[in-house]
Amino acid sequence: MSGFLRAIVVIPTYNERENIESLLTAIFALKIGVHVLVVDDHSPDGTAGVVIRLQQRYPHQLHLLSRPQKEGLGQAYLAGFGWALMYDYDYICSMDADFSHAPLDLLQLLTRCATPTIDIVIGSRYITGGRVVNWPLSRILLSCMANWLARSITGMPIKDTTAGFVCYRRTILQHILNRSLSKAICDEQFLGQEQSSTEAYSDMFKKYTQASTTKLPLAMEFQKNHNIVSVGYSFQVEIKFLAYQYGAKLVELPITFINRVRGKSKMGLIMAGESLFRLIQMKWRSWKRQ
Repeated sequence: MSGFLRAIVVIPTYNERENIESLLTAIFALKIGVHVLVVDDHSPDGTAGVVIRLQQRYPHQLHLLSRPQKEGLGQAYLAGFGWALMYDYDYICSMDADFSHAPLDLLQLLTRCATPTIDIVIGSRYITGGRVVNWPLSRILLSCMANWLARSITGMPIKDTTAGFVCYRRTILQHILNRSLSKAICDEQFLGQEQSSTEAYSDMFKKYTQASTTKLPLAMEFQKNHNIVSVGYSFQVEIKFLAYQYGAKLVELPITFINRVRGKSKMGLIMAGESLFRLIQMKWRSWKRQ
């Protein structure tokens, strides 16, 4: 990879066998040099098997992180971001596996994030030019309410706080996750000298990858930290909120979000309730830190 295209796209999956091959093919057909990391939570439908087969077609660009069980979107992203920070990627993107996010929009997110003064670029449904296609009215109302609550509670000047199509500059993710890295490293108790977070991170992953290249138990370490509290979909709001608190520059770009055609949505009322609880919890924690 060269220039700003030292980038990786992290895609969490659970039962996405119907979508993952077409999505990966579309991403690599862009020929912009990005890598992809699929974080699969032991999908019963064999999603990981499809990815393993495709690794023969894209041996240097496609990576798989298999986790032993379903632990929530937030934990999947933390594990994926941790994996990506081991390597020299300058930009780390998050993306859904169901074609809700158009692969063609990756280029504009990366291009905008390459602007030196920008830390995070959000593919937004709710700014001028953005739109949602084929969502039922109930889902639109739920999303709009969630975003209104998130803005009200956090004070972030962002229209689409729950967006999952995001490009992060490496440095801001390192900053946000620094406490998580430090705690995981301390818990492991295998480092005998002071190191930078990147070097220590690399050492921790090297220890695990000696045993396995696809099953890394980093997610279990991240679950112990006190910096990220979200497990499910509220993770998207929390990581933006932490970045906003740290003074990061966040910008939104309009995208068209298309409701999935194949497979089943994982969002439900229980997850929505969990997200509201986490919003209140993260705001409370931010007051305590002040």
